[in-house]
Amino acid sequence: MTAQATDAHRAAVLGSPIAHSLSPVLHRAAYRALGLDDWSYDRFQVEEEGLPGFFGELGPEWAGLSLTMPLKRAVIPLLDEISDTAASVEAVNTVVFTEDGRCVGDNTDIPGMVAALRECGIEQVDSAAILGAGATASSALAALARICTGEVVAYVRSAERAAEMRQWGERLDVEVRTRDWADAHQALRAPLVIATTPAGTTDALAAAVPERPATLFDVLYEPWPTDLAARWSAYGGAVVSGLDLLVHQAVLQVEQMTGRSPAPLDAMRKAGEQALARR
Repeated sequence: MTAQATDAHRAAVLGSPIAHSLSPVLHRAAYRALGLDDWSYDRFQVEEEGLPGFFGELGPEWAGLSLTMPLKRAVIPLLDEISDTAASVEAVNTVVFTEDGRCVGDNTDIPGMVAALRECGIEQVDSAAILGAGATASSALAALARICTGEVVAYVRSAERAAEMRQWGERLDVEVRTRDWADAHQALRAPLVIATTPAGTTDALAAAVPERPATLFDVLYEPWPTDLAARWSAYGGAVVSGLDLLVHQAVLQVEQMTGRSPAPLDAMRKAGEQALARR
């Protein structure tokens, strides 16, 4: 990576699949609101094996990259430095190219989750439940390490996943207890429920939503609302969506890549909502 010139104004999101990524919509909306007319943001389909070659072809006009699956861990060996937040979950979703030519990685998913919950009025909880045990679940645990004072119960489908979640808990200094997915309906009585599973996975749980639910953070945004989120909202519970997460993590990316703060949260959210409505 060569030294970055002062007119570096390119950014993009990389991953596979990437065609439906909302990142270009959000970042371009931010550029318009900030008056950054000479900035561009694109999307590129990149597999793990193609990532080193992509990095090798980047010129001095590049300011940053957003990374989605399956690149969040694969990018780490290509970087000069990663933040403590990214290191805590071994996942980078943001790369910034500095003026002195260094590649610095960060993870804005974790503070993005915290910010989305804060916007909903959740500053601290005494316990929480996580549905699922994939990569997003580890980020959820890292977010809960900042706001949860007590136990986190993770509902998982296998003993292997259960062991992984307990290991993440030890690493992140979070008290984690695991339970079988067959008992997932019991998660819905927690003060905060974070659903990290793929589309359709929690549909069967909608019938088990209690009469007075607390807060649900469902990381999906398409299709929306999920059956679980719709029932939760109908019963008067607070719902944080995957779009809320996507916007808040993108706000942090825009601020890091452009050096402009605060990023235009409302304009970015509106652009995301409009894009989803058109789909």
